[in-house]
Amino acid sequence: MELRHLRYFIAVAETGSLTVAAERRLHTSQPSLSRQIRDLEEQVGTDLLIRSARGITLTDAGKVFFDHARMVLSQVETAIEAARKAAQPNKQQFSIGFLTGQEMTWLPHAMHILRAELPNIDVTVSSDYSPDLAESLVRGKLDLAFLRAEPNYDLAYHVVTHEPLIVLIPSDHRLASLESIHPRDLVGEPFVGIGKKATVLQAVINDYLARSGVEVTPEQLVDNPAMVMSLVASTRGVTLIPAYVKNLMPWSVVSRPLAGKAPTIDLVVGYNKTNNSPMLKLFLSHLDDLIARVSRP
Repeated sequence: MELRHLRYFIAVAETGSLTVAAERRLHTSQPSLSRQIRDLEEQVGTDLLIRSARGITLTDAGKVFFDHARMVLSQVETAIEAARKAAQPNKQQFSIGFLTGQEMTWLPHAMHILRAELPNIDVTVSSDYSPDLAESLVRGKLDLAFLRAEPNYDLAYHVVTHEPLIVLIPSDHRLASLESIHPRDLVGEPFVGIGKKATVLQAVINDYLARSGVEVTPEQLVDNPAMVMSLVASTRGVTLIPAYVKNLMPWSVVSRPLAGKAPTIDLVVGYNKTNNSPMLKLFLSHLDDLIARVSRP
């Protein structure tokens, strides 16, 4: 088993699609990716993926393997970074983290600012759940992160955008014919809820449904956006999720705006108040420019 097998498997699990993973994440052909996944399953000795017309979901074994595979790759990346730092002890380092999926929007513009101001800087990038990013900021593993304003951490936060929530449904769902969806339309539908790793988002959704007078009982709770989309497609379910996931959607799901005034959730830039890095100070001085660049059509 090679590291590329783990990277390929994680890409498929997170996108919920062999085609999307091959074309957008791995830049390889779909048949080649399918062969690599089959090789991996043969080495593991069990099926890791459930393949259907609506997309890819994980078997129980696949879910367990997914968590361990991410951990292995994280440890490898940490080892690589440690080796690079040891080889270039005097080179300036800056570590930036993203709530998974947000790097597609913010990373290119953030790198433009960093490279323009500090061409010789060594930038490391990672993506993770919001609470884990906050923990990394507290521990000094990250200099800055794009995340939610996690309430249980003593960090500084600057709001960079207010993201509206949207409805995510299977592409052939009866609600897909509507231009917008009222929260009462969700009643009686299998609802995919947001898990404990996304407590800020979970609170926004619960508050919105309560204010709308709508009661739904989640059939499953999921943290990873790709797994949310996979479950929506495979269980014929619906969910509420921030609009940025439209960048990640496979063909098997579609989004619709909420009718009326949709609730929003803040995306923030967070950092440790005790971090005196001049590179952090420089990046923050360009934050307004960054927001303007991303907001520009």
